[in-house]
Amino acid sequence: MAMSKNLYGELSRRERQIMDIVYRLGRATAAEVRENLPDPPSYSAVRAMLRVLEEKGHLVHEQQGPRYVFVPTVSVEAARKSAIRRLMKTFFDNSLEEAVATLLAVSSSNLSEEELDRLVRLIEEARKEGR
Repeated sequence: MAMSKNLYGELSRRERQIMDIVYRLGRATAAEVRENLPDPPSYSAVRAMLRVLEEKGHLVHEQQGPRYVFVPTVSVEAARKSAIRRLMKTFFDNSLEEAVATLLAVSSSNLSEEELDRLVRLIEEARKEGR
């Protein structure tokens, strides 16, 4: 199923929380989602929200014994790209430079030499490819 570029655009705050949990876990039952939600609603409410997310095309379920296990329909990589696009549009006026500068300012003291070297290589590759 084709997903829009803005993966979470039409989702409520609670639906986004559920999707974040399913992505983090890779797959999840309603009980696992409920355990990971802040201020969780009832089990039946979580099941209803999972069904809505399935109807919207964000999740599919697999039956494992008596339980449904929910899995995202979009890969983690596609979801990451969508989240980054949304973040850049919302907070950085679509400026990759500003987004990267902020990320480096927040985490520069935590970067290892290997991570810094990898970032330099990625920038060099982007220059060669004209990105």
